Amino acid sequence: MARDLAIETERVGRLYRPRGRAGNAHPRTALDDVTLAVAPGELFGLLGPNGAGKTTLIKILTTLLLPSSGVARVGGFDVAREAHQVRPRINMVSGGETSGYGLLTVRENLWMFAQFYGLSNKAANQRIVELLEVVKLGDRIHTKSSELSTGLRQKMNVVRGFLTDPEVLFLDEPTLGLDVGAARDVRGFIRHWMRDHPGRTILLTTHYMVEADDLCDRVAIINAGRVLACDTPARLKQHMQHHPMFSLELSRLDERDLAWLGALPGVRAVVHRQGDDRTIVELTLSAEQVLGPVIASVHARGIVLMTLAKREPTLEDVFVDIVGRRIDEVEGGGAAAS
Repeated sequence: MARDLAIETERVGRLYRPRGRAGNAHPRTALDDVTLAVAPGELFGLLGPNGAGKTTLIKILTTLLLPSSGVARVGGFDVAREAHQVRPRINMVSGGETSGYGLLTVRENLWMFAQFYGLSNKAANQRIVELLEVVKLGDRIHTKSSELSTGLRQKMNVVRGFLTDPEVLFLDEPTLGLDVGAARDVRGFIRHWMRDHPGRTILLTTHYMVEADDLCDRVAIINAGRVLACDTPARLKQHMQHHPMFSLELSRLDERDLAWLGALPGVRAVVHRQGDDRTIVELTLSAEQVLGPVIASVHARGIVLMTLAKREPTLEDVFVDIVGRRIDEVEGGGAAAS
């Protein structure tokens, strides 16, 4: 394994063994042969549904959890054998966490955390003021954290992660539960920090397709503990351009209609959203000339076509093509796409 990489894993696995009465049950595989290499200065994304293994991998890389198999290094140091070398070089922010002390103000919470990393008072206070202004939280510097909304508290947590100027920063679903405006502010802050800190590295986990596409230099798609694809968002989507995609607005379809549509010759995938009186269908076809016979079959079945548009592929299309289901369907246990 190369020592000039910011993050590297080689065939990392993690098993969870049931305890107590369930101790005889088979262990659950959270990670399975995960091999990744992340260069310094890269904003690398782990994209996958809840339960895919993203948080387990971050816990291993931040020395909070030992791998069951394989080797992982951060900054060239083995996370299992050289954890004392890894910890001063990293930081971590998780979405939805409630870190900090409610009786302390925003500044006091951040100052206290800075002391854990040995920052001087001058450096800590200067960074706190600067970073709070960037995330539009400067006017709340003297507000008790218990009085902050969920979105503002998460902004404080994000500042805490960047405050120590880590070599490698792990962001685990940092915009989870935030409203659109707060999530946009956090993403803007991440871009701003990476631009001003060349050589620093971020590993971001998310199940938001737009977030991964917007922020990441490269993305690894992970599901059921396995990395299924890894490349730049552009190249991942370029693979899908060999299969033309169309968005159709149709009169409301039932499950039989959808199954029939997915079985038509040349139809590779059908993803749909139901409205009150209509169904939005995203079709992936084997070739563009398949569209004509598909539309003729739709009309012959008595289905009304309201709108039709060709569209560019997204990371969600890539995920569906690889896994067979949308991320929300995987999380909800839904059936595979037709």
